[in-house]
Amino acid sequence: MIERLPLAVRRLGILACDFGWAAASLPLAFWLRYGDWAPALAAMPPGAPWLFLLVFAVAYRIFGLHRGIWRYTSLADLVVILEVVTVSVVGFALLAFLLYRLEGVPRSLPFLQWGVLLLGLAGPRILYRALREGELGGLFREMLQEKPGCPVLLVGIDSSTPYLLRRLREGPEPVTVVGLLSADGRERRGQHLAGVPVLGRLEELETVVARLERRGLRPVRVILGVRLLPARLEDLLARCRALGLELLRSPDPRELEAAERAPRLRLRPIALEDLLERPEIRFDDAAIRRLLAGRRVLVTGAGSIGRELVRQILRYEPAELVVLDCSELALFELEQEIATSRPKAPLRTILADVRDRRRIHDLFTACRPELVFHTAALKHVPMVEAHPREGVLTNVLGTRHVADAAMACGALGMVLISTDKAVNPTSVMGATKRLAEFYCQMRDLEARRSGRGTRFVTVRFGNVLGSSGSVLTIFRRQLERGGPLTVTHPEITRYFMTIPEAVQLVLHASAWGIEGDAEAGYIFVLDMGRPVRILDLARKLIRLAGFEPERDIPIEITRPRPGEKLYEELFDHQETRAPAPIPGVRLARPRPLDRLRLERALDMLETAARDGVGEAELRAMLARIVPGYRPMATSDEGGPPALEGGLERSESAPGSA
Repeated sequence: MIERLPLAVRRLGILACDFGWAAASLPLAFWLRYGDWAPALAAMPPGAPWLFLLVFAVAYRIFGLHRGIWRYTSLADLVVILEVVTVSVVGFALLAFLLYRLEGVPRSLPFLQWGVLLLGLAGPRILYRALREGELGGLFREMLQEKPGCPVLLVGIDSSTPYLLRRLREGPEPVTVVGLLSADGRERRGQHLAGVPVLGRLEELETVVARLERRGLRPVRVILGVRLLPARLEDLLARCRALGLELLRSPDPRELEAAERAPRLRLRPIALEDLLERPEIRFDDAAIRRLLAGRRVLVTGAGSIGRELVRQILRYEPAELVVLDCSELALFELEQEIATSRPKAPLRTILADVRDRRRIHDLFTACRPELVFHTAALKHVPMVEAHPREGVLTNVLGTRHVADAAMACGALGMVLISTDKAVNPTSVMGATKRLAEFYCQMRDLEARRSGRGTRFVTVRFGNVLGSSGSVLTIFRRQLERGGPLTVTHPEITRYFMTIPEAVQLVLHASAWGIEGDAEAGYIFVLDMGRPVRILDLARKLIRLAGFEPERDIPIEITRPRPGEKLYEELFDHQETRAPAPIPGVRLARPRPLDRLRLERALDMLETAARDGVGEAELRAMLARIVPGYRPMATSDEGGPPALEGGLERSESAPGSA
């Protein structure tokens, strides 16, 4: 409430509080000494309170007590208060002795006034911080003395700034924060936070650095303590590079919990992920907790998305978390990571293949999962294009086995992780993931129609930065070798998210899709902002490494790989969009699917894949099944019926959904 008032009003209130208490401190000291107002006022020299106010005003200005921010009161601020109180009382005592001779005035009076004034100035500040934070442990844990260290500038002032300042001072390699720069556009120059002065706004970086250099305090690093928009961050990075300053950033809010337990605060360089335009989402953490807490959860796949799902799901205290994968190395690495970070986590790993129907059914019967997150899939487009049979067996039939097992064991819900490459697919990988979407949509429509059974949620999103085989991983390896960075086409674009962001949105959508009021069969499409041109991505990465594109590191334009599209789409041309009641997610309305046609098509596709038909024939079969899929070479031989005409609901067909 107080912080919503105009700055001038707040400053006037602080001055009134401080000077009002200063004016009252001398009469209160006399009252404490004499125990009654009449003898106290009689003993007090005339005009003495006004003389004390004059001395106090000079000390108040010299030591800059007015610059402190009450919300961030620290030990450094208490030291300033101590200095102001001591100088004011001693200075007044000397002047009063010269003017009044202080005959008959008790010698204990300066000490009483010192205590009254110290309590009156420090008390409201400490109380205000306690009310804001709910506790005062942080203030009393701060170190009394700073260790000298590397001079740095800290950018950004918010509720986490005092914590960052404390951790920077306490670190094994401490730094000296020589100043703060505000990044929110507010004029804070002249204020102090935890004893550190605010030197100006971020836009004044060059001026501030020059001023510090003249004082012998030139910083060597700039630490970013708040989130900036990508365009603004890229500009700051260029300006720091021109000044010869290293730009680092503190952990974001999602990492602060882990940072609190860590022995040292981990500062990291600006990464490519920080420079991508993505919407900032406010997640419904309570809804995710209601979905996961105390429940048995199963995750298929221990790849990039699967591992991050495990990390985030464990935060919500499930009763048990089972992870299955056909890679023993992936499971071993996951076990080692979780054993180190969460030794008491209820995690169990199982070596199994989603393509083995009997094995999956038996595992689900034994584990009885209430929630299933299906991430296991073959995702690398050129690899699946070269091995279409494996793509069909894993992406289509593996999904079918997991979905059927989830229904058979009575799971509350299953979440399918899909991809934007399933929209109007040009690759086997995209076509197989589209079939997986169809199957889960059909099962969800059935569950809603019958009013019981497992709910199925399909979440579709684009590329995740840093995943195995992602373009960013490839670029970094090429950069380590000195280039060139290879781009398949100058105009190729992709949607990107970071792995933690994608998983948080998956959980966000799942909570609403499984336990909310979501209609049956909807596909949840994550909002990933604007598509990014891969050529621009390569240039940004080169500049982040301190080089110039083309001059230092060449960029080579090759040619599109088999099955690769120039741009990805989030919605099928036959899908209609629906408004989403949750931020960060858009909805695609379901296309009515005929169950018998879909089941028959999948049966025939499974027979063909297991019997080892030729690759061209398998692609042709996919083309007849998946609307919009056009492989590079399609056979005219017979195959299962196309779903193109069977997507409309057939009310006469028994078992249709």
